[in-house]
Amino acid sequence: MTVSRESDGLRVDSDGACWLLAGPGSGRFAWVNEYLAYLADRRYSPRTVRSYAFDLLHFCRWLVTDGTALDAVTTDTLLRFLAGCREEILPGQRGGNVVSLRTGRASGYAPATVNRRLAAISGLFAFRTMRDPAAPNPVPRGAAARRTAKGERSGMLGHLARPRARSLLRVREPRRLPRGLAGAEVRALLASFRCDRDRAMAGLMLLSGLRSAEVLGLQVADFDVGRGWVRVTGKGGKERRVPVDPEVGGLIQSYLLAERPETSWPALFVVAKGPHRGLPLSAEGLRRVFRYHRSKAGVLAGHPHALRHTFGTVLAEAGVDLSVMQALMGHDHVDSAAAYIHLSPEHVRRAYDEARARQRAIEGAR
Repeated sequence: MTVSRESDGLRVDSDGACWLLAGPGSGRFAWVNEYLAYLADRRYSPRTVRSYAFDLLHFCRWLVTDGTALDAVTTDTLLRFLAGCREEILPGQRGGNVVSLRTGRASGYAPATVNRRLAAISGLFAFRTMRDPAAPNPVPRGAAARRTAKGERSGMLGHLARPRARSLLRVREPRRLPRGLAGAEVRALLASFRCDRDRAMAGLMLLSGLRSAEVLGLQVADFDVGRGWVRVTGKGGKERRVPVDPEVGGLIQSYLLAERPETSWPALFVVAKGPHRGLPLSAEGLRRVFRYHRSKAGVLAGHPHALRHTFGTVLAEAGVDLSVMQALMGHDHVDSAAAYIHLSPEHVRRAYDEARARQRAIEGAR
């Protein structure tokens, strides 16, 4: 699945309020920009809108290569796009029967990436149907999903919850458990940081369980120095208060007093030097910081989210109550917190040893 030169002119751009398709030929995909503007009007996170924009950019480039207009997309077109996503040879892939031990794939995008793109496409055509009920929706719809929506799984009337319909156009995803870092990996990664700003950001992920987007969204006023708390705005705009480790709190204070440049921006973490000095640190800037230090420390798994997974694993190993883990990590449902229990071999071993001890006591009493 190669992209033609004609489609190379398409790109994602921002007008300051929303992410949009731009470049030569973008007028053929006006529906895409209307959909992205609709998501922004519904107050979707700018990062979510950006992700949808790039997913739809990939689809539109493929449509140009395929010679298919957006209004002419059918279910067969989507199935061919799905096959193309699975067959495209990406950098580092050899194709054929050479399977990567790390990903288990010889070619193609990861199932999660493909499903995210299909979700964006499904939303686009659902939006078109909403605007024009006579327009056919090429996304095949199946029977209602067997799982219910979040917030409808329990309670006195939980048995009356109606499951949401879900598209049949999906790729089966392997169920992977989140992986935390080993102690030696954590120490090596943290030792590579050279400024209080980067140490503080890593500390908030590792010792308070914040997501990278939550770290970037912090403002100076969110940090309560005296009480050692930070106010976090998580997914969906939901707020929570999270305790801050005293050492991390000290790093934040040192950063504010000695490193953070004078700026009118309220963001806690800003660019320290260069032409963008004083501007809020971007997601790409954070990725660049971690990319450099992963390479320097030799910890290839040292991604920002791996620090958060490490925090969840440590809580599970310490036997912290699931509802407390859910509150600290900002999960929508306790099931998400329960996944970390599977990550802690000490927790599993301790439960196993206790069960065996009880079994031996019963056998001995006989």
